[in-house]
Amino acid sequence: MPVKENDPVSIVAARRTPLGAFMGTFAGTPATELGAAAIRAALSDGALEGADVSEVLMGCVLPAGLGQAPARQSAKGAGLADSVGATTINKVCGSGMKAVMIGADLIRAGSAGIVVAGGMESMSRAPFLLQEMRGGRKAGSAEILDHMMNDGLEDAYERGRPMGAFGEATAKKYNFSRADQDAYSIETLERARAAVASGAFDAECVPVTVKTKKGELSVSRDERPEQINPAKIPHLRSAFGTDGTITAASSSANADGAAALVLAGAREANHRNLPVIAHILGHASHSQAPAWFTTSPIPAIRKLLTQVGWKPGEVDLFEVNEAFAVVAMAAAQEIGIPREKLNVKGGACALGHPIGATGARILVTLIHALRANGGKRGVASLCIGGGEATAVAVELVD
Repeated sequence: MPVKENDPVSIVAARRTPLGAFMGTFAGTPATELGAAAIRAALSDGALEGADVSEVLMGCVLPAGLGQAPARQSAKGAGLADSVGATTINKVCGSGMKAVMIGADLIRAGSAGIVVAGGMESMSRAPFLLQEMRGGRKAGSAEILDHMMNDGLEDAYERGRPMGAFGEATAKKYNFSRADQDAYSIETLERARAAVASGAFDAECVPVTVKTKKGELSVSRDERPEQINPAKIPHLRSAFGTDGTITAASSSANADGAAALVLAGAREANHRNLPVIAHILGHASHSQAPAWFTTSPIPAIRKLLTQVGWKPGEVDLFEVNEAFAVVAMAAAQEIGIPREKLNVKGGACALGHPIGATGARILVTLIHALRANGGKRGVASLCIGGGEATAVAVELVD
């Protein structure tokens, strides 16, 4: 069904897997299987069959070793028809959100009717690379590259420099002390632990069955929050230099997981009588110097708010990815986001950051948090290595 001007893009369903700790519960599960689990759950919520979907878009930053076309593998694993196209997207941490943005634009352009968009990642299964072996090596040692670090967690412009080093520059710019960051990290952990314990994540999480030495295990809750002792956070060593202020607690943790959303034009959703839960009102991107990727969500959110005509105080909840605590802290300070509206179920410092999935994961969490808290308007944003950021505005349907 063609999309008309001012026909908003509807979100029909939004689900994610639990997030597994690095080398934890999901260490033996490929990203494509996690992606398939999220897609199946979202389609089931939307009461849709696999053949109803026009296109699948899935973010994945660490595809080495997964085999051809990871998004296609996830689509087939979820039971979608062979006729459904699939595309894998890599925009580093923004991959999952960019998949949603492209999906929304495909629908607006009339190029697709129903789109499944999201992201997936297994950081635990990212392989090591031997680049020099293609040409052969007659003698001497060869460098082994960590796919996860080289292609996901280290700067491409200052080779080998970890992303946290840039976070330290942000902490210095904003005068965020070690104590400030520790306090933020403890609060986000407490929020995540409370959400896990109370079942606040249950509506968004689909259980995933994994095989263990003791048999099959159903994983239904995020793994990492219960592994962290908040009392130890003030005593952790600096992660990026002896005089640094950022620790493992104020950094996002490597993780495994997936998220998926089902999108449709509002008229298409009405025609099919689909259970619409929210509309995408707009999306925005911003790019700046790679060294300041940590502050890029600030102008991205400002662009988005201007686009949709909202003031910061008119937004009920924000999700700003905690690549580092200072990213969310800086955005809150610059935009004027009250702490009670920011990452209300905790963020990546506690839950983990499966880089190809997080952009979609924070959208899923935002939508369910709005529903649970009686809110209506939400904004999700995240920084992206290379100096970029994306942001999406959603509004719940009454």
